[in-house]
Order: sequence, then structure tokens, then C-alpha cells
Amino acid sequence: MAYDISKMKDWQIAEAAEENMPGPDEWREKLGLKKDEVITYGKVCKLDYMKLMDRLKNKKDGKYIEVTAVTPTPLGEGKTTTTMGLLEGLGKQGLNVGGCIRQPSGGPTMNVKGTAAGGGNAILIPHTEFSMGLTGDINDIMNAHNLAMVALTARMQHERNYDDEKLIKLSKMRRLDIDPTRVEMGWVMDFCAQSLRNIVIGLGGKRDGFTMQSKFGIAVSSELMAMLSIIRDLADLRERMNNITVAFDKSGNPVTAADLEVAGAMTAWMHNTVNPTLACTAEYQPCMVHAGPFANIAVGQSSVIGDKLGLKMFDYHVTESGFAADIGFEKFWNVKSRYSGLKPNVSVLVASIRSLKMHGGGPTVTPGVALPEAYRKSNVGLVEKGCANMLHHINTIRAAGINPVVCINSFPTDTPEEVAVVRKAAEAAGARCAVSTHFVNGGDGAQELADAVKEACNEENNFKFLYPNEMKLRARVEKIARVVYGASGVSWSAEAEAKAKVFESDKKYDEYATMMVKTHLSLSHDPNLKGVPKDWILPIRDILIYSGAKFLCPMAGTISLMPGTGSDPAFRKVDVDVKTGRVTGIHVVD
Repeated sequence: MAYDISKMKDWQIAEAAEENMPGPDEWREKLGLKKDEVITYGKVCKLDYMKLMDRLKNKKDGKYIEVTAVTPTPLGEGKTTTTMGLLEGLGKQGLNVGGCIRQPSGGPTMNVKGTAAGGGNAILIPHTEFSMGLTGDINDIMNAHNLAMVALTARMQHERNYDDEKLIKLSKMRRLDIDPTRVEMGWVMDFCAQSLRNIVIGLGGKRDGFTMQSKFGIAVSSELMAMLSIIRDLADLRERMNNITVAFDKSGNPVTAADLEVAGAMTAWMHNTVNPTLACTAEYQPCMVHAGPFANIAVGQSSVIGDKLGLKMFDYHVTESGFAADIGFEKFWNVKSRYSGLKPNVSVLVASIRSLKMHGGGPTVTPGVALPEAYRKSNVGLVEKGCANMLHHINTIRAAGINPVVCINSFPTDTPEEVAVVRKAAEAAGARCAVSTHFVNGGDGAQELADAVKEACNEENNFKFLYPNEMKLRARVEKIARVVYGASGVSWSAEAEAKAKVFESDKKYDEYATMMVKTHLSLSHDPNLKGVPKDWILPIRDILIYSGAKFLCPMAGTISLMPGTGSDPAFRKVDVDVKTGRVTGIHVVD
């Protein structure tokens, strides 16, 4: 049953749906799970990944469906809403379908954007739990990450205060001689706190730590979150933990979590994070939640673990990539799929009429401010011009050997004439196109989309990577910039080029993933350039290295690992009904 979206807010629809949400025992029966494969957490449960994979290892994989989007407005294009709607649409047809999406960060949830739970009748439940920590994976990552910084700063203090003989006598520690100006890691918390981007720690006396500059990032930007999204199992996590570069010594050698003898304890904090959490749509199709890395500063995918498990459990498994195809799909294509060894059957490209109007020259879209009139009235001309952005992303997906399905994520203000323009352009490019009203009508509104996706899944594709592992870093970046972003070329700062030459001279870095860092609001590095920018150069100013995740991260432009909280944050509207204990007012935008 679809709820009346004109009378109910998203959190109210979720609350109503949760009254009949399956509990852990019902999921065991519905999904054929054994008792020891389910770990109960209140309304939801975790799935014991290793036990399930061992039992299902010989089962044939289901169909693998990825959801991406055109370049979004700052309000998002509805990828999570479409993911939920597609699950509901396939479920309405009686198919064995499930999915896996990322866990939302508390930063955006309590800031302008809100939680990424989908919306309307295509929403994930339990909504409050999903939006506020779920089963604690992000907290476990925060604790593990910050423990590395505790180990580092304590070691620096003791090495300063004691000579070698006393260090060995007190704790059997060898001197690491850490360079306080080359500390790679900072601290993390899961809120947007711009005042913590640059800090000084250790003020006071000798007993109060080591005085130095430090920093905070948001928890989901942590290398540990990136690792959770790409690991194969707990053993893989433990091995990668050893290799995390926390700082450098005064000779320029890396100081790792293994050197600090903290990697084991960090893994202990994270050991339960390898198990995905099981939630569901408002129409009770199962959907796992696992990992939550940002897409413009990290891999932007739910986990390899979630997809491997979903393909064994379901005949159709749906996953979602963050932001647009130039970021999320590119990383799904060349990073996640390379790590997982999984071949997608189809990619769904989500587009909205409002986003295409923006790319056609429409006025600025600002979160928290009412949409300008141009987005609420028919304007076929803006839509026609904006379709260039959609066609660019179609070509990106086709470069991977996949023929995409374009999903027009329907809004009440869309007109038949505007929709016809998008359909004509998509089909002329060789893509299937479907209009979906899942937001309003749930699974019933996603039948055209479900049919198009099933058809596409039954076609053979020629999935292939954009570049081989043997291709060196600068050549990879050049290829991504030209093919995926539409750039004319790449420029390198002196610092970035020097680092690139070092990485290219050592073959061990050939196996490191190339993890591009850039804005999600444009195909280019400049968020103000909409549509399909022409005749521009991608500037690379620096390269970050994550030695545990094995990522090299070329940075285009300036992107902070700690977002800021806006002037009208969502937390102002969140409260608790003291009579029922229910949380109210959590805002949904995906």
C-alpha cells in the first residue's frame, strides 16, 4: 500500500511502514537463514558474512544492477529513492530481490542535506535507526581510527620525555623518531565541524601530550571506512590495518599502525563491522546497509562484502554508487569491480527534469532555499539543452561496455513534453529509458523501470576496465580526465608531479587504485561549470596516499575532508516525542 505523500512527511511514512516491518525471526524464515547466521540488534539484525558465504559459496550469482546518476543539483537526483523504488518494483513482480546501500553519515544528516534514506514511498526503514548510527559501524570506525592517533601522540610524548634506555625499560619500545610536521592522520568525528579542521593539541605541561598542529576529518572520510568498503573478509582487514601510514619519521620513512603496535586493537574495534546490517524498503524488500565512504573524497560505494553476499542471496541484487557517473560509476567501474572481480549486468542512470534544466542554463539551486520558478514550470528548451549532460554520462557508462537504462525520476512538476524530450534523447543514444513514479506510488510506480532493467539484465555486455593495472598514474589520470570528465588535458602542480614520479618508479604502486578527488557538482573541477564544459584542463594539486586501502588519490581542486555545518542545519528540526520516545523531524534528501 502506498501512503499519501501529500499528507505525510518521509519520517511519518517510514514510521507507519515500520509497524509491520519483519523482525529478525521473520527474516530468518523469509530468506532461509540459519539461526547462527543472524546477529540481532533491536529492530534490525546483522548477517554473519563468513558463515553465509561459506554455506552459499557454490550458489550461482544473481543479476548485478548498479545505480548512478547525471551530475546532480545540490539537492541530489534521487539515487537512493530510485534504488528503493527499483527494489519495490521488482519485488511487486514476485522476484527474489535485494540490495545494499551505504550507511549515511551523521554530518549530512544533522546538516543541510539530511539523511540518505530515499523518500516518499521509496524509503528505507527503520528510518531513525538508519539515520542515527544503525548498529554502530561508524562509531567502531571512529574508535579504531582515533585509537591510532592516541597511540601516535602518546608515543611522541614518551619519546620526548625519556631516553632510549628508559623507553626500553618502561615499555620495550624502540624509538620511532616521528616527525611532528609529517603526521598524515588526524582525528575523526561524524559531524560537520569546520572549527576542528585545523587545531593545536597537547597544550599544557609535559604530562599533557605532545604539542603540535593537528586536524579533524569527518568519520566517513577515514581510510578505515574506505578499507571496509573494499575488503574481502576480516583477515583482509587485519592485514591492511598493519600497513596504514599514520605519520613519517624524520628520515622520511613511513610510521605504520604496525610500528605503533596498535593495528590489532584497531581491528578488534572494527571486527563486527565486516557483517552487513539488514534493513528493508517500506514495502519490505530486504536491503543491506554496509560501509559509508563519501564519493567525492573516497570510493563512494557500499561494500564489496555486501555485493558478494547479495549476489548469493538474491536473484537480482541492486547497489548504488555515490553522486554522478563521472565519480560514483567511474569508481564502481575501475576500483570496486576490480577489487571484487564482479561483473555488473546493467547500470541505471537516474535523471530528473530539474537537474537537466539546471544543466541547460537554469538558475542556481541552493539547499534550504525554495526552488526558483523555472524548475516548477514547463521549460522544454532548458531540458533540451541540459540533456547534453545526460548523454555524456550515457557515453561514460557505454565506455565500460554497458548499455545503461535511463530512469527519469518523476516529480509532480514534470510535464509530458519535458519527459518526451528526455526519452527521445536517451533512446537516440541507444539507451533504454523508463519513467518511474516510485516516490509517489512505491513499487507500483516502478514497473516500467523494473521491466527495462530485467530486459537489460538478459543482454550480454562487454564489461571492461578503462585502463590496465600496468598503466602508470599520470596516464591513468589523463585517461579518466579525457574519457570520463571531458577535459582537454591535465595539469600537475610541482608537488603533485614530483609525488607521481616517485609512485610511478615503484612497481608496487601499480596495484594501488586510482581514487580521484574532485567536486560532484560538475563534470569539471569547478562546481560552477554546469552541463558539459568544453576546452578545460583538470588541475591536480596534490596526491594523497592511503597505504592500508592501497589508494593513490589525485586531488583536483581544494576539497576539505571535514565539511562545515550551514546556517540552517537539519538538527534544528529534529526532536523526540517524550510520550512515545519516537524521533521526529529527520529530513530526507538523497
